[in-house]
Amino acid sequence: MSQSTSGRRPPRVGDAPLFKYALIGAVLLLVLFFVVAPMAVIGLEAFSRGVPFFLETIAAPDTRHAIWLTVMTALIAVPINTIFGVAAAWAITKHDFRGKRLLTILIEIPFSVSPVVAGVAYLFVYGLQGIFGPTLDSAGLKILFALPGIVLASMFVTAPFVARELIPLMQAQGRDLEEAATSLGASGLRTFLSVTLPNIKWAMLYGVVLCNARVMGEFGAVSIVSGNIRGQTNTLPLHIELLYQDYNAVGAFAAASMLAALALVTLVAKVLLERQGAGRRNRPATLAGNTSEKIS
Repeated sequence: MSQSTSGRRPPRVGDAPLFKYALIGAVLLLVLFFVVAPMAVIGLEAFSRGVPFFLETIAAPDTRHAIWLTVMTALIAVPINTIFGVAAAWAITKHDFRGKRLLTILIEIPFSVSPVVAGVAYLFVYGLQGIFGPTLDSAGLKILFALPGIVLASMFVTAPFVARELIPLMQAQGRDLEEAATSLGASGLRTFLSVTLPNIKWAMLYGVVLCNARVMGEFGAVSIVSGNIRGQTNTLPLHIELLYQDYNAVGAFAAASMLAALALVTLVAKVLLERQGAGRRNRPATLAGNTSEKIS
């Protein structure tokens, strides 16, 4: 076999210039129509009646309350789901126990269950006619149609995000670093803070960003458990729907622009975290040396 023949690279699917550029053009066209165009319409419609009307809509009491409620929900739900995700990933990847596969499946249930179904399920658990409803009502605790119910529904739909980012990474890393740290006398907490956390922080932050974006944009489950009470239990996505139903399309687009801005911020944070994580993965490291330095 000649050198030219042996060194020839086998053809790849789609290597033909015509097919390659046609495929790229089709993808760009789809992105233009299904992503760029709707985002552009939101911005144009939000300011179609001028900046004063936009600011007036955002400063309206109902809109401000919706923004406050959305932010408050995220401030409660995201940290709890972050702790849950880290604990779940640690248990699944660093320990062997019966039911590990079942636990992994249970964590991923929110991905396969409709948010509306989850909201209805919470009604049958915490509602007045539900399992715990009468007990909670007699104790004066209000879960549904209040902030606790909104937080619970948001936590359900976003529970897998952090865990799903951490589990593959921690499985690939193995247990060698933790075992080396414990053999050097480090406690479990010290091992986690000094060895495990630095190696998973970018993936964890990436999961937090995705979790936060989903919490702030959640509609289905929250619409069931919140009662959709204007100025009281309306999050920003629910408030956008109410504005649109009131034939205030420009006001709805103005409020929607807040969520669109969140999406852009999330996208930028996602790109930055991916770059940081890729840079960290490319750094060479020695197992024993790095571990002993971290716990010393």
